[in-house]
Amino acid sequence: MLDRRLFLIALAALSSFACALAATAGDRMPYTQQEFEDAQKAGRPILVDIRASWCPICKAQKQVLAKLLPSAEHADIIVFEVDFDTQKDVVRAFGAQMQSTLITFKGKQEVGRLVAVTKADAIKRLLDSTG
Repeated sequence: MLDRRLFLIALAALSSFACALAATAGDRMPYTQQEFEDAQKAGRPILVDIRASWCPICKAQKQVLAKLLPSAEHADIIVFEVDFDTQKDVVRAFGAQMQSTLITFKGKQEVGRLVAVTKADAIKRLLDSTG
């Protein structure tokens, strides 16, 4: 019985890890602590996008990201979306003061942060910091 439980736990962990690895260029997925940690452990370049549906700056950032993320140089970046209004604990954990916050990670290391910036060149430099 114990072997079966260990097998199921290992299978669940492997499945979660595989999901983080399977994410492709510019994939936007809702933030979960487990998926984020799996992506960090895998050494993936990460963008955390703290946004609100009502935020015009967030919408402008999303348009810029839609143009930048498909490029080959940003092909490995996984994007985690954090809802500013419903995930307050996550927002606080990242030290964000407001929506429209973009944070990049290279594995476990935070490598860049922009707040309320919509200029494509600045956002590109932020994405480049994950490389």
